[in-house]
Amino acid sequence: MSGNFASSGDLGEKKITFKPLGENVYGFTAEGDPNSGVIVGDDCCMVIDAQATPKLARKVIAEIEKVTNKPVKYVVLTHYHAVRVLGANAYGEGVEIITSDATRSMIVERGRQDWDSEFGRFPRLFEGHEEITGLTWPTTTFDKKLSIYLGKREVQLRFIGRGHTMGDIVAYVPDCGAVFAGDLVEYGATPYTGDAHFTDWPTTLDQFKEFDIKSLVPGRGEALIGDADVGKAIADTRDFLETLYGNVQECVAQGKSLNETFKITKTALTPKFGHWVIFDHCLPFDITRAFDEAGGLDHPRIWTDERDQEMWVKLA
Repeated sequence: MSGNFASSGDLGEKKITFKPLGENVYGFTAEGDPNSGVIVGDDCCMVIDAQATPKLARKVIAEIEKVTNKPVKYVVLTHYHAVRVLGANAYGEGVEIITSDATRSMIVERGRQDWDSEFGRFPRLFEGHEEITGLTWPTTTFDKKLSIYLGKREVQLRFIGRGHTMGDIVAYVPDCGAVFAGDLVEYGATPYTGDAHFTDWPTTLDQFKEFDIKSLVPGRGEALIGDADVGKAIADTRDFLETLYGNVQECVAQGKSLNETFKITKTALTPKFGHWVIFDHCLPFDITRAFDEAGGLDHPRIWTDERDQEMWVKLA
């Protein structure tokens, strides 16, 4: 059975913005498509999130070459989702690829299934997929915290709690206050929560207070400078999550079916969040995962292409 994903009609190319966020720190954004970040150090560069294919990664590389001739030595993957990681081989064999320990475990458990399902859901994001040579495997992993030095410039990689996945990390550049949040924070874009931990995520968002943030690159949406916009992005992400999960919890407590829960929760969310990027695409996956967690399932079920299609037909 084949479903018609909300993203199937999203075929237009997005405008790329390469925005300075501080001295030699940049956000690569594309109108709600997955973001990347670039940190230029004394002797080399670090890229945050590799894009979905080598072809798309080369768009990031082209922007880097406009501002520096220093080589990319590190690629940091904030989590395991295919749209973030499968373009890593564009940076060459000698590049160090860094993830959390938990992210590597997720690649082992479900990396291939995630690749297949994401490609089926949103094919435009995999432009040039023929070049993908296989799963992206980290060369370095860590548990809670790792500092990388680009010459004298420190980049702190931190696991601050479960949220979008069980292994999300953020990158923080202390000398300029730049934070790369991955999909823990979105801005004007719907959080994808199909592999999320709803109970933990708000507490994880609280941990951003540990950083002296002057700019932030969310997982999707424009790169942000200043307390007002950064605070709004974090608060809006929290609002979406708590509104969604609160409605789902209430439905589960009342013994409602997944289909009934979907309709009630979508109705509750649409007035405030329905204009956000990929709202209709994400919501079936989001509510299905919330329904599972509210029913007691802590570890998210693996999404497969077949499961995606069955869910979409049932709820769309």
